[in-house]
Amino acid sequence: MTTAPTDLERPASAEDAVVDRPWITIVWNDPVNLMSYVTYVFMTYFKYPREKAERLMMQVHNDGRAVVSNGRREEMERDVTAMHSYGLWATLSKGD
Repeated sequence: MTTAPTDLERPASAEDAVVDRPWITIVWNDPVNLMSYVTYVFMTYFKYPREKAERLMMQVHNDGRAVVSNGRREEMERDVTAMHSYGLWATLSKGD
C-alpha cells in the first residue's frame, strides 16, 4: 500500500518554501570614532587579520556601512551588543 505525500510533508509551492537566510551585523559610519579605533575593534572582537579589518573599516568610511559578520540571529544580536559596548553604531538585519 502506498500513500501520497500530504500537505504537511511538502510546501504547496516553491514560494511557500522558506529559505533560512542568515542574519547580518552592519556597522555604520559615525562622526565620532577614529578609523584606527574601528580597525582595532574589528581585530580585537572578531579576530580579523589587520588587512580584513582595515578593508571593512574603509568600507564603513567610504560607503557608510559594512557587513562585519553573519550567522544565526542570536549570534548577530551578541555582535551588535558588543559593537555598541565599543561605542560603534551597529544594527542587525536579515541577510540576502
